[in-house]
Parts: sequence; structure tokens; C-alpha cells
Amino acid sequence: MTRKSWDNIEIKRALERAGWTLTGLAEFKGLNPNNFRAVWSRTNRPAQEAIAEVLGERVEDLFPKRYPIRKSRILSIENEQAIASQKAMRSSDRVAA
Repeated sequence: MTRKSWDNIEIKRALERAGWTLTGLAEFKGLNPNNFRAVWSRTNRPAQEAIAEVLGERVEDLFPKRYPIRKSRILSIENEQAIASQKAMRSSDRVAA
């Protein structure tokens, strides 16, 4: 049941179809219900994870603007070459001094 985008109304309706309210889910998870009410306007990872868990979706799929898919943090070859050239410049500066 993966979709391209979910809006707030779809998420709330899906929760209601599953038999949950935001307050009921907050109480079940032991979280503050006020945090669940603000989930539409602010990032709150525990509340959003609870909603995603109940709906069987990933947090990134339900709230893509708040949790963008990030690229790998592994350095690319271009970055390694730039770092190597900077180190080479520092070495030559030391020799000249």
C-alpha cells in the first residue's frame, strides 16, 4: 500500500478507517496528545513514527517534506580529488616556507 504522496486528510481518514484517533494513538503509545495534534505543522518523530506504524507505511512516505530521502554520504571521486589537491598545496607551501 505504498503511495506517491499522502496529504493530512488522507492520513487522518486512514487512521479513522483503522479505528484510531490521534488522541487514542497518543494514549496507546504513552505520548502527549498535544504532540499528535501538532504533527501536521511540526516535525515530531515519535508521533509520526506511531502513525506510520499503525498505517503500515514508512515515515518518509507519509511525511516526505519533513523526512526527505537523503543521498549516500560516501565521498565521491571528485571530492577525494579536491581534498588530495588541497593537501598537495599545503605540502608545497610548507616546503617553500
